[in-house]
Amino acid sequence: MGLTAKIRTRDGWAVSHAVVTVVDMTGSQVLRAEADAEGAVRDATPLEPGTYTVIVTAVGYAPAASSVIVTAGGTSRSSEAGSGGGRAEVGQVTLARQGGSELPPPGPWTIDPVHSSVAAVARHLGISSVHGRFTEFSGAIEIAPDDVTESRVEAVIRAASIDTGNGVRDGHLRSPDFLDVERFPEITYRSTGLTANGADRWTVHGELGMRGVVRPVDLDLACLGTGQDPWGGTRAAFRATAELRREDFAMNYNQVLQAGIAAVGTTLKVELDIQAVRGESLPAA
Repeated sequence: MGLTAKIRTRDGWAVSHAVVTVVDMTGSQVLRAEADAEGAVRDATPLEPGTYTVIVTAVGYAPAASSVIVTAGGTSRSSEAGSGGGRAEVGQVTLARQGGSELPPPGPWTIDPVHSSVAAVARHLGISSVHGRFTEFSGAIEIAPDDVTESRVEAVIRAASIDTGNGVRDGHLRSPDFLDVERFPEITYRSTGLTANGADRWTVHGELGMRGVVRPVDLDLACLGTGQDPWGGTRAAFRATAELRREDFAMNYNQVLQAGIAAVGTTLKVELDIQAVRGESLPAA
């Protein structure tokens, strides 16, 4: 066998669309092979003894290059001899996302509401904060395989599921003064773009629909990593924040107290802690 290699991302996922090119000292291509679904490259073309450059490329990733030596007999640091020709064992090649930014492996991911949180914080009386959360929501994430900036996310929140720990306050928040859940039962978010801000930070550009109003809202997103779960699945974790102005969504109610202090602040801080399971649906309970 002429060439063997394994192509992986920094967190160990296979890069199934990688291409490995081998060139000799004159710059001539002597071998070209594509990775399989497991990111493995196996090509039986025998290589003549000599020094070669192995170049690994994949759309959306920075290319990687290394040198290997194929000997006529015995083994070298990076190759072994074979009958009628040598073979190069490149080993594992790690590719970094273009620009150094990492996201979970490409494909569909489903948000797990049981292990996720959609919360909001509002100022109260100008001196403290009121914390609330939505207990019913769903969503899907699609990580693009080539241009990662084309990845998408969609989510739906049941407005009536707001919970601040106070029944009277929750009832007021569901009323026409705020969420108006009878007329507008769902809060929706749909992404329109993605911009990298570092190795694990992104800005998600999207549109938030609430109370019949749709406004552009950007999420400051951090990717916290991926891993296996105890139920045989693969999970990814994200944290995202945004700041909303209530008046942008026609929530103009307020009560002004003495000294001009508003009972409820004009802005909301949204805090999302999300776990997503790889696949188009959640596993059966």
